[in-house]
Amino acid sequence: MGTEKPVISCKNVWKIFGAEPEKYLAKLPQGRSFDEIRADGYIAGVRDVSIEVVRGEMLVIMGLSGSGKSTLVRCFSRLHDITGGTIEVDGQDIMSLSEKDLIDLRRNKMGMVFQSFGLLPHRTVLDNVAFPLEMRGQDKHERRARALEVIKLVGLEGREEYFPRELSGGQQQRVGIARSLAIEPDIWFLDEPFSALDPLIRREMQDEFLRLQAMLGKTIVFITHDFDEALRLADRIAIMKDGAVEQCDTPDNIVLNPATEYVRKFTEEIDKARVVHARILADAARSGEGTPVDAGASIHDLARLLVNDTRDSIPVVEGERSLGALDRRAALDILVGAA
Repeated sequence: MGTEKPVISCKNVWKIFGAEPEKYLAKLPQGRSFDEIRADGYIAGVRDVSIEVVRGEMLVIMGLSGSGKSTLVRCFSRLHDITGGTIEVDGQDIMSLSEKDLIDLRRNKMGMVFQSFGLLPHRTVLDNVAFPLEMRGQDKHERRARALEVIKLVGLEGREEYFPRELSGGQQQRVGIARSLAIEPDIWFLDEPFSALDPLIRREMQDEFLRLQAMLGKTIVFITHDFDEALRLADRIAIMKDGAVEQCDTPDNIVLNPATEYVRKFTEEIDKARVVHARILADAARSGEGTPVDAGASIHDLARLLVNDTRDSIPVVEGERSLGALDRRAALDILVGAA
């Protein structure tokens, strides 16, 4: 992900629920499993997690219910105090912050969107979106102008005076997104924001979200239990099980090279040809002749060319830059299955 200093740096983080968890962690034998910890009378919500998020990245954290994904993100914003390890935001250890500094950090740098929309029913769309600016003590005219700006951004222009009960589920979620964007956060946490929506509206919200991210370039941590959603949105995916991260990698690499049996089971039903892109198969040491293919094209996009082409090696380019060439047979194996 480049050499830039991470926006969020999480090192050897534990979150244990139970009596005197710090004392328990201090004497915890290395390698003790989730079930063994539970047998001791504790719940390991997060187990020895180390992960970094760089500026402008969308990290999707996924796993089944109870895997620890929401607990981990609540640790990132110190909604949970961690039991062990360190979490830094922009180089600052958040566990060392005073209550006042922590509130300032959340108000000025972090936006949060949750599965439950959490809208104030007696306030209009405009007033709901302006609410965090009101809490910040911002001037009435300034907060109205900013609220109108983000309402337009999320496609709700003309509904400023509607109340939440007058909106569809998708529109209510847009209000929640607009409200979190109003403070212009550097870091955006979204905890299963679309899971309560029906499939068609969910897809539309994903499209809208991708459009917003392309415009705004936020640093995003997005929680989901839906692998298709993760593949569609993520720069990288972290798959969690029993409080631990099983694998954190790009969607292409997770699908092609699952690190554990658990991750393999997650990926076995996925159409790899729709996930894997030409860039991941490009070998810089390999050369090819003829018309190149674009690095961003999926193997599914290239299906007709791969079937009809006779070249062993096909050049891959990203803009004007050559990335080498891909092995057509390896690409066909992804498309139709290995011989």
